[in-house]
Amino acid sequence: MSALALDLRHEAEHVFARLMVRAAGAGNDRAFASMIATRATGGGALPAWLGLTVADFHGLMAHHFPGVSPDVLSAIDGGTPLTLARLDEREDLVALMLTHRAGESPSEIWMAHTVAAGCMASDHLWHDLGLWSRSELTALMGRNFPSLAARNTSDMKWKRFLYKQLCEMEGIRACRAPSCEVCVDYHVCFGSED
Repeated sequence: MSALALDLRHEAEHVFARLMVRAAGAGNDRAFASMIATRATGGGALPAWLGLTVADFHGLMAHHFPGVSPDVLSAIDGGTPLTLARLDEREDLVALMLTHRAGESPSEIWMAHTVAAGCMASDHLWHDLGLWSRSELTALMGRNFPSLAARNTSDMKWKRFLYKQLCEMEGIRACRAPSCEVCVDYHVCFGSED
């Protein structure tokens, strides 16, 4: 890892720690803290405010990290709005996840919108979201969308799995996530499942 990458990781860990000190103790605290810390240090691929409206991001901060200013992202997010490109696709992903939400927290709605925004990027979903491991993504999917996560019996990569679910709903048999062909791990996802 380069010196710059180490510095950014250290900075992200500092933001993460600052958030977790004030965490409310809700199930999505750690996942959102990872995403915010990564985004605040220029990592991940999420659009402004984690793909939420500014008002929803402020609500997320008040719910998960009371007392921490939502301005943790303002320095880099002020002029980078969520684009309208692929809006229908993003909304289909949100609807899919919300159909399977646990129904225990308003945080599930924010998570559905954030995960859908992450699906619009071109790397592994956990990386694009700014999570620090794939297991964090698996845990948040199970916590927020348990009946959907339970369908992933083959431990399929999450972006591929979500798009496969959309395709099956539409009766399409062969389906891939739209950014897969540019991913460096294309052969891992679309190779043998063995």
